[in-house]
Amino acid sequence: MTTRRTTPTVLFHELGGPDVLKVEDVALPAPGPGDVLFRVEAIGLNRAEALFRAGAYYYPPTLPGSRLGYEAAGVVEEVGEDVQDFVPGDAVMAAANFDFGAQGVYAERVVLPQESVVRRPEGADAVESAAAWLTYSTAYGGLVETARLAPGDHVLVTAGASGVGTAAIQVARRIGAIPIVTTRNESKHNRLLDLGAAHVLTVTDPAGTAAEVRRVTGGRGADVAFDGIGGPGFAALGDALAPDGTAVLYGFLDPRPATLSMNWPLTVHTYNNGALAATADFRRRASAFIGTGLRDGTLAPVIAETFDGLASTADAHRLMESGAFTGKIVVRVRS
Repeated sequence: MTTRRTTPTVLFHELGGPDVLKVEDVALPAPGPGDVLFRVEAIGLNRAEALFRAGAYYYPPTLPGSRLGYEAAGVVEEVGEDVQDFVPGDAVMAAANFDFGAQGVYAERVVLPQESVVRRPEGADAVESAAAWLTYSTAYGGLVETARLAPGDHVLVTAGASGVGTAAIQVARRIGAIPIVTTRNESKHNRLLDLGAAHVLTVTDPAGTAAEVRRVTGGRGADVAFDGIGGPGFAALGDALAPDGTAVLYGFLDPRPATLSMNWPLTVHTYNNGALAATADFRRRASAFIGTGLRDGTLAPVIAETFDGLASTADAHRLMESGAFTGKIVVRVRS
């Protein structure tokens, strides 16, 4: 008689706040052709997961019993047929290019297609790795590959204390650009300067952003805006750009329609990191950028707080929703 394998997994059966998250045993299938099964050691939280849990993400969960989670680090335990790039014992990360309602990684063990798995950076531990892939690949993909940010460019980074925001500061510095960072919280000002921001603007009214950016750039404006908020305030970022500037919208913390600036000519890109990460070439380039940056110290994930055990996931989500942190929140699954 075959024993049915299960694994503790965070699920939710209704939309709502952090309290809807429950840990339940879920069937763990054997990896099929092209699949990788890995034991999860740490999970990195992302704002998208709070939106998804509340029914405010760009695709809805399938209820009851939706999974959750884009980002995890662990160790390969089994591989299916036709998997040649990974073997048991490899240290890996989830590539965040899947539907997390069906394949979410808030669990002790997960099975993902090999195209949704990347190697952990050499020398990085599980907590650091769980905080690295999505933030740095988004900042790299949005700033370097999409906006073509260049040495000497001024880049305006919104929500600078977020995981992607802190990664964007470091990515900009690594390529020689000059990060101008916004935050709604004055208490985070010095921390963002310590992380490498050249200027930190406390923004309570987006309409004042353009004047402040022009002030710190000697009247010229920024070359690139990198925005995870969207909404009507997106127009103010365009107003803050130099002629022929580029705005990249990678998130929508403000769910209202984004409004375009009339500061034309203006290039606007919407950005989907999962779509890029679905391609092997992007995973290769992003992995190389992140790995070399971690090794030479120009990239260093900012860990806001680490929680222990899947049962602490709801508490971790409460902290995420409070906004009272800088960087990434991580749940350690196994010590």
